[in-house]
Amino acid sequence: MHKTIIISLIAISLLVIADGLRAGERKKVHIKSTVDGTMQPAYVILPDGFEPGGKPRPLLVSLHTWSNGVEQRQPHLEKEAARLGWIYLFPHFRGPNRNPKACASPEARQDIIDALDWALEKYPIDKRRIYLCGASGGGHMALTMAGRFPKRWTAVSAWVPISNLAAWWRFHGDKSYGLNVVAVCCGRPGDSAEVDRQYFERSPINFLNRAVGLPLEIAAGVHDGHKGSVPIRHTLEAYNVLAKAQGKPEITEKEIRQLSRPKGRLENPLPSDQIEDPTFKRAIYLRRQAGNTRVTIFEGGHERLAHAAVEWLKGHVKEP
Repeated sequence: MHKTIIISLIAISLLVIADGLRAGERKKVHIKSTVDGTMQPAYVILPDGFEPGGKPRPLLVSLHTWSNGVEQRQPHLEKEAARLGWIYLFPHFRGPNRNPKACASPEARQDIIDALDWALEKYPIDKRRIYLCGASGGGHMALTMAGRFPKRWTAVSAWVPISNLAAWWRFHGDKSYGLNVVAVCCGRPGDSAEVDRQYFERSPINFLNRAVGLPLEIAAGVHDGHKGSVPIRHTLEAYNVLAKAQGKPEITEKEIRQLSRPKGRLENPLPSDQIEDPTFKRAIYLRRQAGNTRVTIFEGGHERLAHAAVEWLKGHVKEP
């Protein structure tokens, strides 16, 4: 009888790690920045059935949106991670994009890498399955991390991303998000060589050619830019960088303009543009593939389809 009690207590204790986090619980942690030594917050959620000494689990690193920080909840993505039994990590990376230390700064980029390294040290993670996902401002950062650190990820899924900050400032001007960009880059495009350098360094489109070979999904709703804050040109031009780098056909300017109209449609869609994807459960108006890079324009607006994102991610496993 005593053996049974002891075994039961051991089994229960395995569900609790040293820092007191139980499976299914969302807990805030603080991770020391390797750039400036500050303690940066993050949240972690362990899946049901997780055991510290158990089998390695896939890791999903999820990124907050443009105007949010670590306290943002992403319930649909959290639910998908739980369904698949993945560890879920949500870093802060300097919070809302309203100051120079946020928005793809060296500090913000390293915060994500520091959080990843912390998780790899803390938990049994399947290193063949480390996934990154972001939407809107998180999509901007997902593309940034894909271009800057392509070897750290198994696959990256970026939804309705901002790929070019100067173009996004021109779209919004001196209002709302445009003023955020001015605050981040300390000026408007053309103000000085240093300001222009900030726009360049923080725009993932300038570094995506480094992500050739990394499985990368970029997707946007066709109405974004009309009923949303990020024109789909950001998605399509990001894809074109990787298509060009691989010597694959690019989406033409004519096609970009056709899709960018209100209720935009391609006049001469390719067979790949007319597929039905059961993970999206939406009409698809463009679907192209260049090597490991996939782009989709779907019926929708400024949004992420969480189920479609994780279903695409889980299909990728790194070679040992």
